[in-house]
Amino acid sequence: MIEAEYHEFVASDGRRLSWQRWLPSSAVRGYVVALHGIQSHGGWYEHSSRRLAEAGFEVCFLDRRGSGRNSEARGDAIHADRLVNDVRQFLVATRSRRDRDNPGAPVVLQAVSWGGKLAAIVASRCPGLVDGLALLYPGLKSRIGPGWWARFRLDLARRLEIRDKLVDIPLQDPALFTGDPDWQQFIRDDPLSLHEVTVGFLLANQDLDQQVDLAVTQVECPLLLMLAGGDRIIDNVATRELFQRFSSDEKRLLEYADAEHTLEFESSRDAFVADLLGWLEQVIVDD
Repeated sequence: MIEAEYHEFVASDGRRLSWQRWLPSSAVRGYVVALHGIQSHGGWYEHSSRRLAEAGFEVCFLDRRGSGRNSEARGDAIHADRLVNDVRQFLVATRSRRDRDNPGAPVVLQAVSWGGKLAAIVASRCPGLVDGLALLYPGLKSRIGPGWWARFRLDLARRLEIRDKLVDIPLQDPALFTGDPDWQQFIRDDPLSLHEVTVGFLLANQDLDQQVDLAVTQVECPLLLMLAGGDRIIDNVATRELFQRFSSDEKRLLEYADAEHTLEFESSRDAFVADLLGWLEQVIVDD
Protein backbone atom coordinates (compact mmCIF):
# COMPACT_ATOMS: atom_id res chain seq x y z
CA MET A 1 0.00 0.00 0.00
CA ILE A 2 1.28 3.47 -0.87
CA GLU A 3 2.11 5.47 2.26
CA ALA A 4 2.64 9.19 2.64
CA GLU A 5 6.13 10.65 2.68
CA TYR A 6 6.75 13.73 4.82
CA HIS A 7 8.81 16.62 3.52
CA GLU A 8 9.50 20.30 4.17
CA PHE A 9 9.41 23.19 1.73
CA VAL A 10 11.21 26.47 2.44
CA ALA A 11 9.15 29.52 1.48
CA SER A 12 10.76 32.73 0.26
CA ASP A 13 10.56 34.28 3.74
CA GLY A 14 12.47 31.33 5.20
CA ARG A 15 9.46 29.64 6.81
CA ARG A 16 9.63 25.84 6.62
CA LEU A 17 6.31 24.37 5.52
CA SER A 18 5.32 20.73 5.89
CA TRP A 19 3.96 18.78 2.95
CA GLN A 20 3.01 15.17 2.29
CA ARG A 21 3.59 13.21 -0.88
CA TRP A 22 1.91 10.08 -2.16
CA LEU A 23 4.22 8.74 -4.86
CA PRO A 24 3.00 6.20 -7.45
CA SER A 25 4.81 2.88 -7.55
CA SER A 26 4.87 3.12 -11.37
CA ALA A 27 5.55 5.98 -13.78
CA VAL A 28 4.10 9.35 -12.80
CA ARG A 29 1.36 10.42 -15.23
CA GLY A 30 0.52 13.74 -13.63
CA TYR A 31 1.05 15.91 -10.55
CA VAL A 32 -1.67 17.02 -8.13
CA VAL A 33 -0.81 19.86 -5.76
CA ALA A 34 -3.51 19.87 -3.08
CA LEU A 35 -4.66 22.52 -0.58
CA HIS A 36 -6.75 21.83 2.52
CA GLY A 37 -9.47 23.73 4.38
CA ILE A 38 -9.32 26.25 7.20
CA GLN A 39 -9.40 23.64 9.98
CA SER A 40 -8.07 20.50 8.29
CA HIS A 41 -4.67 19.44 6.95
CA GLY A 42 -3.27 16.93 4.46
CA GLY A 43 -3.77 14.03 6.86
CA TRP A 44 -7.55 14.23 6.48
CA TYR A 45 -7.31 13.20 2.83
CA GLU A 46 -5.21 10.05 2.89
CA HIS A 47 -7.79 7.84 1.18
CA SER A 48 -8.30 9.95 -1.94
CA SER A 49 -4.60 10.84 -2.13
CA ARG A 50 -3.64 7.18 -2.02
CA ARG A 51 -6.22 6.29 -4.67
CA LEU A 52 -4.89 8.99 -6.99
CA ALA A 53 -1.33 7.77 -6.44
CA GLU A 54 -2.38 4.20 -7.22
CA ALA A 55 -3.70 5.55 -10.53
CA GLY A 56 -0.34 7.12 -11.37
CA PHE A 57 -0.66 10.67 -9.98
CA GLU A 58 1.89 12.14 -7.63
CA VAL A 59 -0.10 13.90 -4.91
CA CYS A 60 1.61 16.71 -3.00
CA PHE A 61 -0.47 18.04 -0.08
CA LEU A 62 0.91 21.33 1.25
CA ASP A 63 -0.05 22.21 4.83
CA ARG A 64 -0.86 25.92 5.01
CA ARG A 65 1.52 27.92 7.21
CA GLY A 66 0.30 27.81 10.81
CA SER A 67 -1.75 24.66 10.12
CA GLY A 68 -1.38 20.89 10.23
CA ARG A 69 2.20 19.85 10.97
CA ASN A 70 3.38 23.47 10.87
CA SER A 71 3.74 24.40 14.55
CA GLU A 72 5.16 27.90 14.09
CA ALA A 73 2.67 30.78 14.48
CA ARG A 74 -0.39 28.55 14.63
CA GLY A 75 -3.43 30.01 12.90
CA ASP A 76 -1.64 33.10 11.66
CA ALA A 77 -1.08 34.68 8.26
CA ILE A 78 0.87 37.86 7.64
CA HIS A 79 -1.29 38.86 4.70
CA ALA A 80 -3.19 37.34 1.78
CA ASP A 81 -0.32 37.65 -0.68
CA ARG A 82 1.90 35.59 1.62
CA LEU A 83 -0.57 32.69 1.41
CA VAL A 84 -0.80 33.07 -2.38
CA ASN A 85 2.98 33.22 -2.73
CA ASP A 86 3.47 30.05 -0.66
CA VAL A 87 1.34 28.12 -3.14
CA ARG A 88 2.90 29.80 -6.16
CA GLN A 89 6.41 28.92 -4.98
CA PHE A 90 5.39 25.33 -4.28
CA LEU A 91 3.89 25.05 -7.77
CA VAL A 92 7.12 26.41 -9.30
CA ALA A 93 9.12 23.76 -7.41
CA THR A 94 6.69 21.02 -8.47
CA ARG A 95 6.83 22.03 -12.11
CA SER A 96 10.63 22.13 -11.96
CA ARG A 97 10.61 18.54 -10.70
CA ARG A 98 8.07 17.67 -13.39
CA ASP A 99 10.25 19.20 -16.11
CA ARG A 100 13.21 17.16 -14.91
CA ASP A 101 11.47 13.81 -14.40
CA ASN A 102 8.32 13.73 -16.57
CA PRO A 103 8.27 16.54 -19.13
CA GLY A 104 4.78 17.25 -20.40
CA ALA A 105 2.86 15.66 -17.52
CA PRO A 106 0.10 18.04 -16.33
CA VAL A 107 0.22 19.82 -12.98
CA VAL A 108 -3.24 20.14 -11.45
CA LEU A 109 -4.11 22.38 -8.51
CA GLN A 110 -6.70 20.73 -6.28
CA ALA A 111 -8.35 22.33 -3.25
CA VAL A 112 -11.01 21.47 -0.71
CA SER A 113 -13.25 23.79 1.31
CA TRP A 114 -11.51 27.03 2.39
CA GLY A 115 -8.52 26.19 0.18
CA GLY A 116 -10.75 26.65 -2.87
CA LYS A 117 -10.66 30.44 -2.70
CA LEU A 118 -6.87 30.40 -2.40
CA ALA A 119 -6.55 27.97 -5.31
CA ALA A 120 -8.83 30.02 -7.57
CA ILE A 121 -6.81 33.17 -6.91
CA VAL A 122 -3.49 31.38 -7.50
CA ALA A 123 -4.81 29.93 -10.77
CA SER A 124 -5.94 33.38 -11.91
CA ARG A 125 -2.62 35.04 -11.08
CA CYS A 126 -0.33 32.24 -12.28
CA PRO A 127 -1.99 30.64 -15.32
CA GLY A 128 1.29 29.23 -16.60
CA LEU A 129 1.69 27.11 -13.48
CA VAL A 130 -1.70 25.36 -13.49
CA ASP A 131 -2.89 22.91 -16.17
CA GLY A 132 -6.15 22.12 -14.40
CA LEU A 133 -8.12 23.29 -11.36
CA ALA A 134 -10.16 20.89 -9.22
CA LEU A 135 -12.34 22.56 -6.58
CA LEU A 136 -13.98 20.18 -4.10
CA TYR A 137 -16.80 21.77 -2.05
CA PRO A 138 -14.76 24.99 -2.24
CA GLY A 139 -15.07 27.96 0.09
CA LEU A 140 -15.66 30.46 -2.70
CA LYS A 141 -19.01 31.39 -1.16
CA SER A 142 -19.75 30.37 2.41
CA ARG A 143 -22.96 30.04 4.40
CA ILE A 144 -21.03 30.77 7.60
CA GLY A 145 -19.61 34.24 7.95
CA PRO A 146 -19.25 37.18 10.33
CA GLY A 147 -22.24 39.33 11.19
CA TRP A 148 -22.22 43.12 11.03
CA TRP A 149 -20.74 43.49 14.53
CA ALA A 150 -17.91 41.07 13.78
CA ARG A 151 -17.22 42.87 10.49
CA PHE A 152 -17.14 46.21 12.31
CA ARG A 153 -14.66 44.85 14.87
CA LEU A 154 -12.53 43.38 12.09
CA ASP A 155 -12.43 46.71 10.25
CA LEU A 156 -11.47 48.41 13.51
CA ALA A 157 -8.70 45.85 14.08
CA ARG A 158 -7.37 46.59 10.58
CA ARG A 159 -7.23 50.32 11.29
CA LEU A 160 -5.62 49.82 14.70
CA GLU A 161 -3.25 47.10 13.38
CA ILE A 162 -4.47 44.55 15.90
CA ARG A 163 -3.38 41.24 14.38
CA ASP A 164 -2.24 38.75 17.03
CA LYS A 165 -5.47 38.20 18.95
CA LEU A 166 -6.77 34.63 18.61
CA VAL A 167 -10.36 33.98 17.54
CA ASP A 168 -12.29 30.70 17.46
CA ILE A 169 -13.00 29.27 14.01
CA PRO A 170 -16.83 29.10 13.76
CA LEU A 171 -16.74 25.42 12.75
CA GLN A 172 -16.28 23.73 16.11
CA ASP A 173 -19.10 21.21 15.61
CA PRO A 174 -17.76 18.16 13.69
CA ALA A 175 -21.31 17.50 12.46
CA LEU A 176 -20.84 20.43 10.07
CA PHE A 177 -18.21 18.37 8.26
CA THR A 178 -19.82 14.93 8.25
CA GLY A 179 -22.80 12.98 9.50
CA ASP A 180 -20.68 9.91 10.21
CA PRO A 181 -20.14 9.46 14.00
CA ASP A 182 -16.74 7.80 13.55
CA TRP A 183 -15.41 10.61 11.39
CA GLN A 184 -16.90 13.16 13.80
CA GLN A 185 -14.87 11.52 16.56
CA PHE A 186 -11.80 11.55 14.31
CA ILE A 187 -12.15 15.32 13.96
CA ARG A 188 -12.61 15.78 17.72
CA ASP A 189 -9.53 13.69 18.50
CA ASP A 190 -7.25 15.09 15.79
CA PRO A 191 -4.42 16.98 17.52
CA LEU A 192 -3.44 18.73 14.27
CA SER A 193 -6.85 20.25 13.55
CA LEU A 194 -6.89 24.05 13.78
CA HIS A 195 -9.48 25.59 16.12
CA GLU A 196 -8.27 29.19 16.40
CA VAL A 197 -6.92 31.75 13.97
CA THR A 198 -5.46 35.19 14.50
CA VAL A 199 -7.10 38.44 13.55
CA GLY A 200 -4.30 38.71 10.99
CA PHE A 201 -5.51 35.52 9.33
CA LEU A 202 -9.10 36.82 9.32
CA LEU A 203 -7.93 40.02 7.64
CA ALA A 204 -6.03 37.97 5.04
CA ASN A 205 -9.16 35.87 4.53
CA GLN A 206 -11.23 39.02 4.06
CA ASP A 207 -8.80 40.24 1.41
CA LEU A 208 -9.01 36.89 -0.41
CA ASP A 209 -12.82 37.01 -0.33
CA GLN A 210 -12.73 40.40 -2.02
CA GLN A 211 -10.64 38.98 -4.86
CA VAL A 212 -12.63 35.83 -5.63
CA ASP A 213 -15.32 37.28 -7.91
CA LEU A 214 -12.75 38.84 -10.25
CA ALA A 215 -10.32 35.92 -10.01
CA VAL A 216 -12.77 33.35 -11.38
CA THR A 217 -13.24 35.38 -14.57
CA GLN A 218 -9.50 35.06 -15.18
CA VAL A 219 -9.25 31.27 -14.76
CA GLU A 220 -9.04 29.65 -18.20
CA CYS A 221 -7.64 26.16 -17.50
CA PRO A 222 -9.88 23.05 -17.36
CA LEU A 223 -12.08 23.24 -14.27
CA LEU A 224 -13.81 20.66 -12.08
CA LEU A 225 -16.28 21.70 -9.37
CA MET A 226 -17.65 19.14 -6.90
CA LEU A 227 -20.43 20.04 -4.46
CA ALA A 228 -22.02 18.16 -1.58
CA GLY A 229 -25.81 18.50 -1.72
CA GLY A 230 -26.21 18.47 2.06
CA ASP A 231 -23.43 20.99 2.72
CA ARG A 232 -24.10 23.31 5.67
CA ILE A 233 -20.84 25.24 5.26
CA ILE A 234 -20.75 26.12 1.55
CA ASP A 235 -23.41 28.22 -0.18
CA ASN A 236 -24.03 25.89 -3.11
CA VAL A 237 -26.47 28.22 -4.87
CA ALA A 238 -23.99 31.11 -4.95
CA THR A 239 -21.17 28.73 -5.87
CA ARG A 240 -23.10 27.36 -8.86
CA GLU A 241 -23.70 30.92 -10.03
CA LEU A 242 -20.00 31.70 -9.67
CA PHE A 243 -19.15 28.54 -11.59
CA GLN A 244 -20.80 30.07 -14.66
CA ARG A 245 -18.42 33.03 -14.48
CA PHE A 246 -15.21 31.02 -14.73
CA SER A 247 -13.63 31.69 -18.12
CA SER A 248 -12.60 28.07 -18.63
CA ASP A 249 -13.77 26.54 -21.90
CA GLU A 250 -13.79 23.09 -20.28
CA LYS A 251 -15.89 23.10 -17.11
CA ARG A 252 -17.49 20.19 -15.28
CA LEU A 253 -19.87 20.46 -12.32
CA LEU A 254 -20.69 17.37 -10.26
CA GLU A 255 -23.01 17.37 -7.26
CA TYR A 256 -23.55 14.57 -4.77
CA ALA A 257 -27.09 15.09 -3.55
CA ASP A 258 -26.99 13.12 -0.31
CA ALA A 259 -23.42 13.98 0.71
CA GLU A 260 -22.37 16.33 3.48
CA HIS A 261 -19.47 18.76 3.37
CA THR A 262 -16.35 16.56 3.48
CA LEU A 263 -16.71 14.07 0.63
CA GLU A 264 -13.64 12.25 1.98
CA PHE A 265 -15.71 11.20 5.01
CA GLU A 266 -18.71 9.89 3.06
CA SER A 267 -19.48 6.17 2.80
CA SER A 268 -19.70 6.70 -0.98
CA ARG A 269 -16.31 8.41 -1.18
CA ASP A 270 -15.01 5.97 -3.78
CA ALA A 271 -17.61 7.30 -6.21
CA PHE A 272 -16.33 10.87 -5.92
CA VAL A 273 -12.72 9.66 -6.22
CA ALA A 274 -13.63 7.75 -9.38
CA ASP A 275 -15.19 10.91 -10.83
CA LEU A 276 -12.11 12.93 -9.90
CA LEU A 277 -9.88 10.36 -11.58
CA GLY A 278 -12.06 10.41 -14.69
CA TRP A 279 -11.63 14.18 -14.93
CA LEU A 280 -7.87 13.92 -14.36
CA GLU A 281 -7.65 11.37 -17.17
CA GLN A 282 -9.31 13.92 -19.45
CA VAL A 283 -6.82 16.61 -18.41
CA ILE A 284 -4.00 14.23 -19.42
CA VAL A 285 -5.60 13.67 -22.82
CA ASP A 286 -6.16 17.38 -23.44
CA ASP A 287 -2.82 18.60 -22.09
